[in-house]
Order: sequence, then structure tokens, then C-alpha cells
Amino acid sequence: MPESPSLSIVIPAYNEAERLPQTLRTIREYLQQHSLAAEVIVVDDGSADNTAMLVEDFSNSWECLRLVGNLQNRGKGFSVRNGALQARGDLILFTDADLSAPISEMPRLLEPLIRNEADITFGSRAVDRSLIGVHQSLMRETSGRIFNFLVQLLISLPFKDTQCGFKAFRRQAAIEVFKRQTIPGFGFDPEILYIAKKHQFRLLEVPVHWDHVEGTTVRFITDSTNMLLDLMRIRWNDIVGKY
Repeated sequence: MPESPSLSIVIPAYNEAERLPQTLRTIREYLQQHSLAAEVIVVDDGSADNTAMLVEDFSNSWECLRLVGNLQNRGKGFSVRNGALQARGDLILFTDADLSAPISEMPRLLEPLIRNEADITFGSRAVDRSLIGVHQSLMRETSGRIFNFLVQLLISLPFKDTQCGFKAFRRQAAIEVFKRQTIPGFGFDPEILYIAKKHQFRLLEVPVHWDHVEGTTVRFITDSTNMLLDLMRIRWNDIVGKY
């Protein structure tokens, strides 16, 4: 991997006290092995468990780790936005707390940014499905494909997978996109890509290895319905000039 500019890794976390220690150890080990200068930002989304305390304790032995806290549970989209806008790196990457896309896949997203071939890169499970190790249930995979069809139909994003929680940004692109983001929940992914496309940032969908990890906080029926409504909000927000 080419020599990297400074990097911020943002991890949204809601009640992740059980999984987060191993995630942080894995990221720290990867950064040390590859001599990468980075800050790691965990955004605690008003967790009811001891997620925040765990991160604070971990930061005592890892100075590049810092905690950002939402005053209450606001949603994944709000958390990613909060972390990204407080990040200091030249490159900003966000990843899920379960590392369903392994941190070792990070170069796939960062290298096109470093080579100035793209402004925003995002992991995809659908470009090459042979890279999926552990699949979701058939129902969830089918609903994901239906949602992606609706993304293409309703907001004209020509991508195969907008929902993978593994995306990276050049700093200026992140600022311009996240300051316009309005959706606090899981529907924020297509919104930020829509905003980026509208402002003519260069987008690159990148196939990544991915494994489903049990313990998701997604509520299938409720969140699926809200995400469909979010697609309509994106279209409306654009019509009224919010982007």
C-alpha cells in the first residue's frame, strides 16, 4: 500500500460493549503492523451499556483513540456524521463496529483516494458476491436487492450496493457531503452518495470481502420501512434545495 496521508477511522457504536474490545484490538494491531498514522474515533450513540466507559479505558493505553458521545440515541447516520465532521485526517473512513468488512480491506478503499482516482470510495458486497464469506439470511439478502432496485428507481443512483458500512472520503468531500446530510438513521447511506453525486464528486464502488456478523441492531420491518421513506425524503430534500 502507498504511503498514507493522515487517516481518521470513524466507528459508530450503539450498545457495542461486547464486540468493541476485539474490534479496537484488531484495528490497533493492523495500524501498527502497517505503520499507519491514524486517529480512531468511536461515536457512542447514547448506549445503555458501558460502551463509552470501555472506549475511555481503552484510550488510556492507545493515545490515537478518542470518544465522541451523542447525548442520546440518534441513529447510525447521525453518529457517522458527528464523527466525520470532527475527524482531523486527510482521509476519513467509517466502518461498522462488527468489522463485517475486515479492516484489512481498507487499502481497497484508500488507494484510489491516495492516487487521486476518486473522491469517495465505498465497499460493495454486490459487485463480486464471491467475496462474501458468511451470507445474511435469504430474506435479508433478497430485501437488500429489492432496496437497491428502489435506490436506482427512486433516486437514480447507479450502484449495486449502497448499504455496506465501509466508506472512505477525501477530507473536502467528506465535509461537503456530511454538512448537508439530514437523515439520522440507516437511510443515510444512499443520501450521502446522492449528495456526493449531485456535487460531482468522483464515486467508486469497490468490491470487498464481507462476512455477516450476528448481533445487528437493525430492526428488519421497522428499519426497512423507514429506509424506503428515507428514499422519498432524499428526493424531496433535493426538490426543495436542501442539498
